[in-house]
Amino acid sequence: MAFVSGFQRLLRHSHSHVTSIRFNSTLTSPKLFVSGLSRLTTNEKLTEAFSPFGQLMEAKVIIDRVSGRSKGFAFVSYATVEEAEKAREGMNAKFLDGWVIFVDPAKPREPRPPQQSESQQSQTGFTVNKTVGWCG
Repeated sequence: MAFVSGFQRLLRHSHSHVTSIRFNSTLTSPKLFVSGLSRLTTNEKLTEAFSPFGQLMEAKVIIDRVSGRSKGFAFVSYATVEEAEKAREGMNAKFLDGWVIFVDPAKPREPRPPQQSESQQSQTGFTVNKTVGWCG
């Protein structure tokens, strides 16, 4: 029984610690990253949930190209940083479509290195893979 009460105390303490870590970063951009979305969340539902906090410039759920469904995260942009901060405080750790969502500052996209193709087209039109190694 002592183990269970100690475990519950640990969970309560760790949850408040995680929440305080999430709110320590300050916003420098009016763009927010929203994670933990339901696969059924649409751009319209996202816009409806975030529009009460200010002038919403964009609300975009990121969609998987193959399945056509949500990847579970989105980006929301406001006109000002103050509106984005209000939305972050108002929507972080709240329910949307039955799922708890998390709202954090969006990070700038890191440039990807150019892709180097390992396969080459042969003169016959077939792709040639130059795999080196032993296949047993």
